[in-house]
Amino acid sequence: MTGSEGNGRTARDVDVLIVGAGPAGLAAGAELAAAGVERVEILEREQQAGGIPRHCHHGGFGVHTGLLARARALAGRSDGGGGGTDGPAYARQCVMEAVSAGAALRTGVTVTGWAGSRTVETTGPAGLERITARAVVLATGARERPRSARLIPGTRPAGVYTTGELQQAVHLHGQRIGSRAVVVGDEPVAHAAAGTLRAAGVQVVAVVTGQRESRLRPRGRVPLLTGTTVTGLRGRARLSGVELRHEDGRTTTLSCDTVVLTGDFVPDHELARRGGLALDPGTRGPAYDAAFRTSRPGVFAAGNLLHAVERAGFAAREGRAVAVPVLHCLLGTGEPAGRGPSLVVDAPLRWIAPNTAGPGGTRPPEDRFLIRAARPLVRPVLVVAQDGHELHRQRTLSVTGPGRSLHLAASWLDRVDPHGPAVRISAR
Repeated sequence: MTGSEGNGRTARDVDVLIVGAGPAGLAAGAELAAAGVERVEILEREQQAGGIPRHCHHGGFGVHTGLLARARALAGRSDGGGGGTDGPAYARQCVMEAVSAGAALRTGVTVTGWAGSRTVETTGPAGLERITARAVVLATGARERPRSARLIPGTRPAGVYTTGELQQAVHLHGQRIGSRAVVVGDEPVAHAAAGTLRAAGVQVVAVVTGQRESRLRPRGRVPLLTGTTVTGLRGRARLSGVELRHEDGRTTTLSCDTVVLTGDFVPDHELARRGGLALDPGTRGPAYDAAFRTSRPGVFAAGNLLHAVERAGFAAREGRAVAVPVLHCLLGTGEPAGRGPSLVVDAPLRWIAPNTAGPGGTRPPEDRFLIRAARPLVRPVLVVAQDGHELHRQRTLSVTGPGRSLHLAASWLDRVDPHGPAVRISAR
């Protein structure tokens, strides 16, 4: 339904409104439209849909999601190779699946705020609009924190990038980057940054991390400086070097004209915050339960808005999974209103997702929770307890750290007292 309001906004109604056309939002739109929901609309503020994969030119996308096989089948090709595809091709496949299923995709449209519990105000090529939906899915993703947010002192020269800025400059805009670069970070995305620099003809002179131990192994003969922090940037018009402090107290300066600050992802939660949704203090994204329900009835969330940041395929799987509770919401067959105890973690753990037990004992996708730690942990024992009573104990077989998730089985959820205090998860 479409109408006109006195304030110059066009008013429209849809069944499901999805904000964000990255892997999670596009997968949610594809699943809901394929399930028969008539008016599924996906909004994207960028001019091109697809999210972060649009400018990730490395391979490996779509390997574990099934999306690659379905896209090849739609194109009349066999699913050979098994090695996935690159980011731009994966983004195109996500878009194709959503549009082919019948979802309406609108790019260049920014959601500027809320006008009701499930009503948003937008601006875009069609002008000002007010869109009311029976259900809203927030899939606004995550971003890397820029230099200013990391509080790195020094001058403000050219040549300072985040990974996303670097990839867009190289792959989308063909810009010249520099000749000598330092990569800062310990997350897997640092590999992607180094690969983009090499593709642009830039020498990577060092990879720097504040962690004492790192699983990161730079390719080639690039030095890996552990226990090292960036204390300042030098240069006026152009970066000339980065100042470093080593764990033993030594200070050095690396000569370079480019520095890439990788990782340190944060959710793009501005819209959720404007809507008054409860935010989890650990993830800094919306607090949510295993059915992707937020604190606002009828408003769901999926993808890296909830846990900055997991791989694109994981976000896409969550997008498909959120379709089930959204369908229940539309049919009026969902769980009754009400929220269970919060799930909180003790240091050195940073966060758990989902982070609310929720009503009805719903299990998270793949029957497991994601957990992140602030420092490397080798095969820790995870203990789940409520009000001093142990609910679950699990030894993990992996090594984790910043940027790498542990998986916690969800078998203990049916033992949670829905009226009890917060459930605590600790590592031993």
